[in-house]
Amino acid sequence: MLQLTGVVAGYGGGAVLQGVDLLCDGGTITCVVGPNGAGKSTVLRVVSGLLTPTEGTVMMGDTKLSGQSAAAILRAGVTQVPQSHALFPHMSVRENVLMGGFLIRRNKKLLASRLEQVEQLVPLVAERATQHGGNLSGGQRRMVEIARCLMLDPKVLLLDEPSLGLDPKSLAAVAELIHRLHDDGVTVLLVEQNVRLGLGLATHGVVMEGGKVRLTGSAAEVMNHPEIASLYLGGTAATTAKAAEATPTS
Repeated sequence: MLQLTGVVAGYGGGAVLQGVDLLCDGGTITCVVGPNGAGKSTVLRVVSGLLTPTEGTVMMGDTKLSGQSAAAILRAGVTQVPQSHALFPHMSVRENVLMGGFLIRRNKKLLASRLEQVEQLVPLVAERATQHGGNLSGGQRRMVEIARCLMLDPKVLLLDEPSLGLDPKSLAAVAELIHRLHDDGVTVLLVEQNVRLGLGLATHGVVMEGGKVRLTGSAAEVMNHPEIASLYLGGTAATTAKAAEATPTS
């Protein structure tokens, strides 16, 4: 579904991505993890067309995305939820969500149909329809941001740090929504600093470091890789499990 081949990209003449090869099969949830500065968010910007690679290609099926405008990539079926602060605070929830249907705004029937579908998938959109976006909690804002991206019925959804600033209850709601989208066949590519959460959500994992892909595999394989467990999870999976068993519970 989505494939990056030899992608080099950066800012101000510097290459953040240094020959990235990445494959996301259709209908999968792929989580990209790695230290700050590894190039995780830059991958999303390249896929969405916000950043043009200097080398390499981005393909979605038979469609070449690299070199196209962000609007053209939207029309092809790729939408992105930014890291944070993506709502218009003085607009209502419904108005914010309808902005996601800007490209189909002239087809009133289709726009209304999409809004109804999104309201069924994210009930908060209907429940808080007239409330200003700036008055929502962090978790509610993230749900509305995702809902807005769903107005174009995307084939690929890009999520940049979906857990950022969310409490456990909000995290659970966002995770449930991501899994529902996965069940509906949407391909999800997400970037997460919370490695345990991100790989727990995903079907596949990718580890980046220094602008390159260092490790790929199923989410379980990446989670249980000794080096990853040591760097991000405080020890190997086996060690962590033994420690949990040995810890008395109240």
